[in-house]
Amino acid sequence: MLENKKIAIVANSTWNIYNFRQDLIRMFKAESCKVIVIAPIDEYIHYLNGSYFTKHIPLHHLNSQSQSPLEEWRCFWELYHIYRKEKPDIILHFTIKPNLYGSIAARFLKIPCVSTITGLGFSFLKREKLSTFFTLLYRFALQKNKRVLFHNDEDNLLFQKLNITSNTQGKVVPGSGVNTNYFHPSFNKINKDKFCFLFAGRLLKDKGLEEFIQASIQCRAFLKRAEFWVVGQLNEENPNTISKTDLLDWVEKRYIKYLGAEKDIRPVIAQCNVLVLPSYREGKPKSLLEAMSMAKPVITTDVAGCRDLVEHEINGLIVPPKDSLSLAEAMVRLYNMSDAEVNKMGFSGRNLVEDHFSIAKVLDCYRNIVTEILIHSNQDNSSVAIEENINK
Repeated sequence: MLENKKIAIVANSTWNIYNFRQDLIRMFKAESCKVIVIAPIDEYIHYLNGSYFTKHIPLHHLNSQSQSPLEEWRCFWELYHIYRKEKPDIILHFTIKPNLYGSIAARFLKIPCVSTITGLGFSFLKREKLSTFFTLLYRFALQKNKRVLFHNDEDNLLFQKLNITSNTQGKVVPGSGVNTNYFHPSFNKINKDKFCFLFAGRLLKDKGLEEFIQASIQCRAFLKRAEFWVVGQLNEENPNTISKTDLLDWVEKRYIKYLGAEKDIRPVIAQCNVLVLPSYREGKPKSLLEAMSMAKPVITTDVAGCRDLVEHEINGLIVPPKDSLSLAEAMVRLYNMSDAEVNKMGFSGRNLVEDHFSIAKVLDCYRNIVTEILIHSNQDNSSVAIEENINK
């Protein structure tokens, strides 16, 4: 059914394609599909070196941080012209602006499309007026989408409650998936002389980085072997990012060890004892899944997307969001556990990922959804052709 179909994958950066969509591209190409990727070009365009016969179309007017009406219009118009020229059989949209403007463009051109909402970020967590604006915009953009995919039930139900999507449109998929062979416990190399708590993610306030810093300050005085590592990209264009001044201050005062942005996070996870993500809201956080796949216990918050991955006291600990004291207490608790208890927690997480969140399960979901939509689209086109012949 998928053979020779042209499938477009659209995102706000090549970084997103490199980190989250390469397995999806490989799966569709294995099904003999023609795959085109549409995204702004950045340093991660090297993904094409290992992705032969994938066409990459650069986007020149998609700036994820821009709020200029003129620039937003240019983004929509650019997507519209690309879709009209390429004529894909189906379009898969990822990230906010492709989900919005790409869906509208696809609707005007009558091309079936699927949007994936990987999480509700700054726009839904902050000012009420901004949230209302995005609600109205999503409602208009997504109303004709064949499917709208979510990474957790709570986001799916919220979109239904806000009348953005219908109960037949929304479907929950198990995140972006994890390659459990690539993220494997065999890489682990623990240094017994230290106990490392790792924060891995973008350096944003709503990721809970400030709470992680405060918890590290509280723990340092009496956890003698403890180290607190931070890995992630500093994006100054994001309004929710932490400042360079704060980051420099934390490093100079030795509150944390900042390791920069790692293209391969496995060696860092391998050396840590516990991964900590005190986020305010997530879809299905990749950092948690990767750490769990490598049999690391995790500490995270009781919020959408995070609590779905952690069975409290089984594969990790759950704490209230925005509560650095509770976070510090959880870190102390894991520090004081025996190696056997920590390992048991870690492998419970590994089993959970293998059973529910492996990349194979995610790819099966997308394959089935795309196949179903294309079958219905072909049936609809056949019905239209028959009706036109009858009318003649």
